[in-house]
Formats: sequence, structure tokens, C-alpha cells
Amino acid sequence: MFDYETLRFIWWLLVGVLLIGFAVMDGHDMGVGMLLPYAGRDDVERRVVINTVGPHWDGNQVWLITAGGALFAAWPLVYAAAFSGFYWAMLAVLWTLFLRPVAFDFRSKVAHPAWRRAWDWGLFAGSTVPPLIFGVAFGNLLRGVPFHFDANLVAYYTGSFWQLLNPFALLAGVVSVAMIGFHGANYLMHRTEGEVRARARNASTAFGLLLVATFALAGLWVAFGVGGYAITAGADPMAASNPLAKTVVAAPGAWLANYDRHPLTMLVPAAAFAGAFAGIFLARLGHGLAAFAASSVAMAGVIGTAAVSMFPFVMPSSSHPGSSLTVWDATSSRLTLGLMFWAVVIFMPLVLFYTQWAYRVMRGKVTAAYIRENERSAY
Repeated sequence: MFDYETLRFIWWLLVGVLLIGFAVMDGHDMGVGMLLPYAGRDDVERRVVINTVGPHWDGNQVWLITAGGALFAAWPLVYAAAFSGFYWAMLAVLWTLFLRPVAFDFRSKVAHPAWRRAWDWGLFAGSTVPPLIFGVAFGNLLRGVPFHFDANLVAYYTGSFWQLLNPFALLAGVVSVAMIGFHGANYLMHRTEGEVRARARNASTAFGLLLVATFALAGLWVAFGVGGYAITAGADPMAASNPLAKTVVAAPGAWLANYDRHPLTMLVPAAAFAGAFAGIFLARLGHGLAAFAASSVAMAGVIGTAAVSMFPFVMPSSSHPGSSLTVWDATSSRLTLGLMFWAVVIFMPLVLFYTQWAYRVMRGKVTAAYIRENERSAY
């Protein structure tokens, strides 16, 4: 039905949709966990905060698994190179993610304050470290990652873990943390009332302003400091995947080229700023659900800006630019992409239907009275 070039572009879009879905769905869980020490001042308030995401947090993590599976199946070379280069960073994500399910399930099993306080900080770490590392990873993708392929297309990472912690990547990490905190605060505001809701509204303003400031600073840094990469020869969109069959050069301002060629793409970063400002404004007015929708738009704009800026690059190489991975030379076969496309067409609507049904059934405010009435069953 689709030619190879079209399927490759479709899967670039679908992987982006999965990443945005993960950021929006699991992101508000992590944002709530990030705010736990601030929004909840006593044990009952902290249980209120935790139970706003209690019915959904485990289901939302499926978005991460799905995005990882799609990356492996659609872009196997990207998966291999990324997990080689970001090995220790990904392990740090997994180690902290281990704390989240254990903290959710074990925290309220024992009433001792020290026990619960320890799991509260575990939930905070498991909700804060992953967004920070994901942001650092995106920052390094924009700078370029030191890796190359040999003649057999075996990937070799030539950098170190500490090279990943460069100033621009750390700034991208702050953007990610601000984005997740902003989103989580808006969701928490929608699901709570009283003092917890007031603190969530203040957190929304703080994180929203931090998101706007750091995203703008990162954009200026990309424009005047990071540079970018450009393909000068090769990369046939219809050819079999071979990242070594092209020529790539580092070029100042290359990450802005798509905006010059296709001016409508400027709507993507504009959506990030518009969503952030709208979310701040709506939260100050007390409209939590509308602010949550606005922060979802902001998240899509931030992630989409990175994708549009780099297109068609997916993972550029700073040490061997010719080994850079692009949409046109890092994918699986046409048959694989075609079969996976129809699987998405069939199953994605079912996932979306079930998700909205679950949120609709379990809607409503979580209050201190609810926690006291469900002392043994609530988180």
C-alpha cells in the first residue's frame, strides 16, 4: 500500500507519537511523584497526592515499554547504537524506575513514619531521575553522539558516561524536568482540593515559567552554539538501510534549516510556548483540567521541536558523521514496517479507548475524607 519512503516517514511520526504519549501519560504520574515532598505536608496529604495517580500509574508505564519495543522493531540500528552509548544512563533510569512500583505498593503497608518517609523519597527519586536523564539524552542527540559502525554495521560507542553530562545536555535535562513537573502539577490540581490544590497551582506556575525560560535558552543555544549536521550525498529514501552509504558534514545552523525550507514547521515550537503560557494562565484561574490539556500541548511542542529540528537525522554521530543514523537508513525492512503499521492501526484505537474509559470511570477528586474512609485499601 505504501512505498518504502512513505513507510519510513510514517514510522518516524509513529515513534514520535509514542514518545509524546509516554510523556503525556506517564509524565503526569512522574510529575505528581516529583511534587510529593512539596504538595503533601503530612501523611494524609501525601496519600492524597499518591492516590491521584494510584489507579493509573502502572498502566501508563506501558507507554514506555511500547515506545522501546517500537524503537527496537522499527529502528534496530538506532536501538543498538543508543543502548550502547547510553548504557549506564539507561541503567540509572531502570534502577530508579524500580523504586516506583515498590514505593506505591509498600509505602502504606507499615504505619511507621520513617518507613513511609523513606518510600516517599524513593517515589520522588523514581519520578525525577528518569525525566532528567531522558532530557540529557535528547540534548546529546542534538549535539551528536560519539559512535561509529564498522563494515559489518556493528556499532561502537567511543565516548564515556561523563561526556554525556555536558552543559547543553544538562540544560535539556532541566527542560525535561520542568516540563514533567508542570504537567504533573496541573494534573494534581485537577484531582485535589484545598491546600494540596493550592500548592499544586503554585508549583504549576513555577515549573511553567521554568519551562518557558529553559526552552527558550535551549533554542538560542541550538541556533548559535550547537550547530548541527547535514547530508551532502547519499541517503536514498528507497534503498535498503545502510548508514555508511551517505556523506554527512557538521554545519553551523543546520538544525534550523528545516524551518527555512518549511516555514509551517515553526508552528511546532510555537505550540510549545503557547501551551506553556496557556497552562500557566489557566492554572492561575483554577482550571486544572484545561491547564492539563495545555501542558500536554506544550509537551508535544517541545518533543516535536527536537524531532523537526533534526529531521531526517535520528541519531547523528559527532565522531564519524558518516555513521549518523537517519530516517532513511536506520529502519527495518519494508515488510516489517508494513506489518507493524497495520498492527498499530488495529490496536492503537483499542488502547486509546480503554485509556479514556479507565480515566472516565475513576474520575473525581481525591480528598482527605476519602483516604480516611479507605484507610486499608488506598495507597
